[in-house]
Amino acid sequence: LTQHLSFGIMAAILNEFETSLESTMHSEEQEDEASWEQYLERRSFVLQFLHSNLSLHHLQHHRNKVELLKKCYFYLDIEPKHVTMTDQNQVMHRTDILQLIDPWQFQRMKKVGKTQTEIQLSLLTELLEQLERGWEELSRYVETYDTVTFLSQWDVIMQRLSKLSEFMETLISLQVPGKLHVKHRLVSRADLRGARLPNIRLSLCTKMPLIFDRNESFARKDWAMLKWFTENQESHLEQYELHVTLLTDGSQAEGGYGRVQEVTSNTCVIQDLQPGRSYRFLIRRSNSHTLVFERWHDSITLKTQTDAVGDADSSAC
Repeated sequence: LTQHLSFGIMAAILNEFETSLESTMHSEEQEDEASWEQYLERRSFVLQFLHSNLSLHHLQHHRNKVELLKKCYFYLDIEPKHVTMTDQNQVMHRTDILQLIDPWQFQRMKKVGKTQTEIQLSLLTELLEQLERGWEELSRYVETYDTVTFLSQWDVIMQRLSKLSEFMETLISLQVPGKLHVKHRLVSRADLRGARLPNIRLSLCTKMPLIFDRNESFARKDWAMLKWFTENQESHLEQYELHVTLLTDGSQAEGGYGRVQEVTSNTCVIQDLQPGRSYRFLIRRSNSHTLVFERWHDSITLKTQTDAVGDADSSAC
């Protein structure tokens, strides 16, 4: 009887242990399944961010815009551009605001505009690098982290996502030149002769760089045909400076004789070139009183034909 009781107790204990083990295993399976679903959900969220807001396509698009902005011309834009003045005979005249602004203060604001532009371009470059590093970091989280590590680092990942979103918003806002804060009076009240002091607003604006058309630009025996354009194919033509430099025979990079030609067109024929020589042509917008920053100019090198080639072309014609 005692032996049967012992077997009964042991069987009960064993049964309770198996039941507890099954319950524990079932609970662990549920926890594992919940963790796996949470991992998949959060991983999908990060992947969606990488493929939308921070996609390589978007990053390349913004990099192209920033690189183009670095080549642009930055100008000081003034509003209003004119103010109504009354002369001694009480006759009203429409006066250019630049005639009233103090020249020293205006030059001071141009320096402020240049500094702001340099800071803006530097920040854009830094933000792009931060976003590209962020893309690599998030991609590494998704590709290399196991479920436990990924979930344990979720707070860090979310902080990184939030910071990268802020960087992207700042990057987009900085791609548009901003306003300048006027700390000092630009127009003397004495110059206004009793007229109401205008609320002068200063901001930065840009113009696209000039780029040579490599397909339409060529050189002949003693002349060259040059053509250029802008990214936005602007129809308004202004005055440009075309720099012509004869490259020396020694290095083909060192400039020798050169000249500057004023052009009001998007094409130009350069005459009086020497046969069989290399020339470097550089195109830029003419310097205006509102220009505050320029860093890049396009250039093209062409070699004129020799006398023999020029005679052959003439015979063929």
